[in-house]
Parts: sequence; structure tokens; C-alpha cells
Amino acid sequence: MRERKKLSIFGLVLVIAAIIACAVVTWKGVGETHQGSAENIKLGLDLAGGVSITYQTVGDETPSQEDMNDTIYKLQKRVEVYSTEAEVYQEGSNRITVEIPGVYDAEAVLNNLGNPGSISFQEYVEGTSDTESAEDAETAEDTESTDSEASDTESAGYFNEVLTGEDVVTADVRTQTDDYGNSEYVVRLQLTSDGAKKFEDATGRNIGKPIYIIYDGELISYPTVNNKIPGGEAIITGSFTYESANSLATTIRLGVLKLQLEDVHSSVVGAKLGEQALSTSLKAGAIGVAIVIVFMTVMYLVPGLASGLALLLYLVSMLCFLNALDVTLTLPGIAGIILSLGMAVDANVIIFTRIREEIAAGRMVRDAIRFGFKKAASAIIDGNITTLIAAGVLYLMGTGPIKGFATTLALGIVLSMFTAMVVTRVIIYGFYALGIKSEKAYGRQKPAKVIGFIKRKTVFFIISGALIVIGFVVMAVNGAGGRGAMNYSLDFTGGTSMTVATNEYVDTKSDAGTELRALIEETAGTNEIQLQNVQDSNEIVIKTPVLDKESRAALKAALAEKYSIDETTITEESISAVISDDMQKDAVISVIIAAICMLIYIWIRFRDLRFGFSAVIALIHDVLVVLMVYAVVRIPVGNTFIACMLTIVGYSINATIVIFDRIRENMKTMHASLSEVVDTSISQTISRSINTSLTTFITIFVLFIMGVSSIREFTLPLMAGVICGAYSSICITGALWYVMKKIGKKN
Repeated sequence: MRERKKLSIFGLVLVIAAIIACAVVTWKGVGETHQGSAENIKLGLDLAGGVSITYQTVGDETPSQEDMNDTIYKLQKRVEVYSTEAEVYQEGSNRITVEIPGVYDAEAVLNNLGNPGSISFQEYVEGTSDTESAEDAETAEDTESTDSEASDTESAGYFNEVLTGEDVVTADVRTQTDDYGNSEYVVRLQLTSDGAKKFEDATGRNIGKPIYIIYDGELISYPTVNNKIPGGEAIITGSFTYESANSLATTIRLGVLKLQLEDVHSSVVGAKLGEQALSTSLKAGAIGVAIVIVFMTVMYLVPGLASGLALLLYLVSMLCFLNALDVTLTLPGIAGIILSLGMAVDANVIIFTRIREEIAAGRMVRDAIRFGFKKAASAIIDGNITTLIAAGVLYLMGTGPIKGFATTLALGIVLSMFTAMVVTRVIIYGFYALGIKSEKAYGRQKPAKVIGFIKRKTVFFIISGALIVIGFVVMAVNGAGGRGAMNYSLDFTGGTSMTVATNEYVDTKSDAGTELRALIEETAGTNEIQLQNVQDSNEIVIKTPVLDKESRAALKAALAEKYSIDETTITEESISAVISDDMQKDAVISVIIAAICMLIYIWIRFRDLRFGFSAVIALIHDVLVVLMVYAVVRIPVGNTFIACMLTIVGYSINATIVIFDRIRENMKTMHASLSEVVDTSISQTISRSINTSLTTFITIFVLFIMGVSSIREFTLPLMAGVICGAYSSICITGALWYVMKKIGKKN
């Protein structure tokens, strides 16, 4: 017993030491630079700016919109090597702009990104040509390979193209085990169905010979064919480092473009939202977390204090991991952190409620702690794994902000599960070992007053239906009135971009920037404005919704007058949507697949497909209700819209799982009607649902109060989503499952 006490106290001391150590690393840093990990976290274009490069298509002919869209989509995939938050959009009829956050050396990016030219795979017919010897000859294979060099000299012959970029789907870096059991980097090629057939024929007649890979007229690799390669997948091996393998793979991917591009302009631009957005968000986040810790301590006493310490460890370790994993943080990423923070609090609330229930059932405090954690485990694991599945699907299939959201969400879920189920347990046992053993310090759960949710289900369904119908009606009225069904922002609609070169530097994040914004609002009649400084110059980039000829002329005249410059020096371009049709399609498909995966997991865990169907229907309900809020309040639908919707889905499914877990448990122990089981289960978990929603709402509300306008546009629908998610979990999901269950029994 004494050894266990010492071990518990040691665990408490270890956790406190870990909090201090992570805090030091986060804010003070280690080593010679003394720069904390929080200062090293990469920030997106919306928070910190980055490199902006404009490409123009080669040739006099205007490219088709289909080719432009295809090139934009593939470039978006390409630049994700630098950051998942990179943005690619069209300017005018033949220009494409690439913006990469957190990178400030435009020259280095240009050298590495290169000219997005063409890729070609060629064979040498009737002999081979002189080829420079390579240090490490790569080898193409389907199973095994050996290194080889291209033949040095032979009689005259000619090159024959066997594949073009159109035949290549993608190229990426993989690892495999070589003949000696060592891990090695390889490049994997995936081909189209037509490309697979052509490549099979070409490799069949070139066994023992190289296939030459030509990029933009230059030889970049000549892997030797070991055998005929069917199936449309090939592996290039050799003495690769990760960097050299990634360079070859990305060059091949880069060449899979329908258009040839040349760079015409590059610069470093400032944050879209300004530094104020970041600083106020950090302050608001700190205040919100402090309020949550106080709330948890008041509500749950000693366990609440334990959760507060665990929450601190979660936050500082999250910052350390964001830096260590080189994650680019943007507003959608912050949404993922907010969601995982809410889930961390949620897990603790579930545990503490269980502990109180065990104390009320007559157990001693130490036994109540043990059984509380044990009984809470299934709900916590199921809720977090369900959301983790969604994050995984979104990361694999999503692009841009969706990947950023999925990354921070997945990281947050793993950390929140660890801190809730391990760290909080260690702290509570440490407090107990220090002598805090009174039942009063942990609380006793009062018997839940059973509320008749099932008998009121029709009312709940009518309320939900009415809210959804209101949303569609408002969208229809807005659309008929010419305002647009939704208030789509620049990210979805594109707009007008102007570049102004002033005589003196004008900081867009200062009062001068506020004055400029007011001038644009008054002249152009819009408050949706993005201002960015161009580094090492007096240029300012102004982005607005599409302006007609008169508005553009008026704005140019006003800018020329304000800054005493020649109006003709102000350049303008029409810009396309940052979120392309392909990105929107990817988002929808990834969400659908994530929902299916969640449904399957819930089905397997709860052995009842109706649990999964009712959960998915509730998620659709939440999305539609929040869509109604966007339509009624006319909140701009932009880059953060997708992240907001994904946050709501993740938050809602977690709350639903907790109720389903209690229904599953009560069905085994209660001898009552189905409606009584559902009502009792919801009533037993309602305090958890309310308290978790309240703590998450507090965090977001502080951000809403303190944030700049862009932050408020982001947090307002999030608050609506938290309220809606709590409502659907309590009033809709259990009732839906009950109705499906009753229908199933009748059949």
C-alpha cells in the first residue's frame, strides 16, 4: 500500500514536471536560439503571409478553361509538398497564382518549383545513344530490381515516346525492404488504364534497357527495365535519399500538366487577416481555457482541478507537436484544435460523472475512481475513434484547408485521449495519495430525473424540420432577389485583384490599413476585402469581390488621389476562386466517405445498424441547420466554411456516441420498455452534454467577443453548431433510433 502511494505521488510530480518542461520548450525554447516552439510554428497565409508566385501559360493562344482548371487542380496537389494550406487560383484568362504560407524565400521556391513543363517517357530504338553516366542508376521494376547504368555508346538510332504526362496519374515516395533486409526509399508511379497498356508493351520490348524520363527537354532519370511491367504501377529504385526520391517524384507529378507555364512575378505577401487576428486569437484562447479550468474545478471539485492540469499539458504538448511535425496553422487548423479541446473536456466530464455515479452506488472513493475510468472508457474510445476515422479520410482525400483541419484534429484527438485517460488518472490518484480522500471532494451524483424525450419526439422533429425549411426558403428568396442563395466569399467566387504601388510604405495592419479599408468599402460598396503588403516594396495587394467597370474606375481614382500616384500604375486582374470545383468535389466526396466509415464503425461496435443511421441523419440535420444560420445571417461562405462544417460533424458525432453507449449499457441491465430505456439514458447523460457544450461554447464565445471581423465570421456559425449539436444529440438521435427500432420490430 505504501509503495502504491509513493508511486501515485511520483506520478503527480512527473506530470507537473512535464507541464513545466513543455511550457519552457513552448515559450522559452532550448539551445542557443532560445526560441520557443510556439514561435516556430508555421502560420498560413491568413495569419502570417508567405510566397506568392504568378505563372503565365506559354504560347499566344488563350488556353481553354478546362485546361486551366486541370492545371490549377494539379498544381494545388503539387504545392502541397510545401504546405497543405497552399492556395492556387486563376488570374485573368491565362495566369495562375500560387501562394505558399510560411515560406518567405521566393527565389528558393522558384528554383525548387521550377517551370511546370512537360514530362515524357521514351525508349531508344535500333541501338542506344550517348548518355552521361549517373552516380546512382535507378531501376524500374514491378517486384525486384538491381542497379544498372545506361549503355555508353552505340550506333545511330532514334528516340520513341512511349508515355506522356497524360498517362501518369501520380508519383510518390514509398519505402520498401531491399535484398539485404534494409529499408530503402523508392518512387512509385501510377498510370492511367491507357498508360498501363502502353507501359506494359514498352517494358516488354526493353528488358535490360533503360526507359528515359525527360522533363521539359532535359533527361532526369533513366531506370533500367528488369522485366515486363503490367498493371499500371511501377517502382523506381536506386540509392535514394528521401530528398532525392521526393525530388524525382514531385518533378514527375509537376510534369503531369496540360499547360506549360512560365513565372512572370514572385513576391512575399503579408497575412490576409493581419497579425491582429493571431494575437487576439491567442489571448482569447488563453482566457477561454482559463475560464474552462475554473468552471471544471467548481463543477467537479478535485477531479475538475485534475482535468485542468491535464488540459494545460494537452495545450503545451500540442504546441510542441505542431512545431515538431512542421504543421502549418491556419483558421481551419485552429478549428481542429478547438474541436479536440472540446473532446478533451468531454472525456473528463464523462469520467467524472461515472466516478460520482459509483460513489452514489456505495463504492469507496478509490474504487469509484477505478470503476469510473473503466466504465467511461468505451464511450471515450468509440467517440474519439469515430472522429479519428473521419479525420483520416479527410486528410487522405482532402486538399488545402481540409488537410490542415484533419491534421490538427487527428493530433488533438490522440493527445486528448492520452491526457484524459492516462494523465488525468495519474493526477487524481496522486491527489488521493496526498490525503484528499473525502467523498465530498469528489462529489456524489444525484439520481437523474427521467425526462420524457420520446413522448416529445414529434415536437422535436417538427422544430428541426421547420429550421431546415426556413434555411431553404431564405436561400430561395435570396437567389430570386439576385443576392445569391448564400453569401459566397472570394474563396468560392473569385473577384478582382488590384496592386497599388504607393510612394511610401503603408502598413495594412496599422491604422493606415484601417483607413484604406474604409476607403475601399465606401468606394466599392463591399466590406469583403483582403489587404496584403508585398515584402521589401511599397506595393499593396487589394482583393475584393468582382467589381463592375464603374466600380473599378472609381476605386482606382480614389486610390490615386489618396496616395498621390498615377492611376495608370494601378494594375488589376480578375481572379478565380481559391476553392476550385475540384476541391469542392473532393470535400464532398471525402465527407461522404467519412460518414460511411463512421456508420460502419458504429455498426460494428454497437451491433445495430440503426445506431449508425440515426447518427448520420443527425449529422446531416446539424449541417443543414447551420447552413440555415449562414443563409439567414448572410455569413460569408469562404475557406473556413468547410472547416466549420467539419468541426460541427466531429463535435456532434462524439456527443451522440456517449448517449448510444449509455443506451447499450442500460439495455443489458434495465427491465423496462424501450422508451424508458432511451429516456433514462439521455437523462443520465444530459448533464455531460450540457457541461461539455457549455465549456466548448465558452472558448468559442471568447474568440467571438475578442476577435477581428474575420474571426467573428468564423466563430458565429461554430457557436450555432455547438448548440445545434447538443440539441440533436439530446433530442433527435435517441428518438430516431427508437423510431427505427420500433419499425424494425413491426416488420
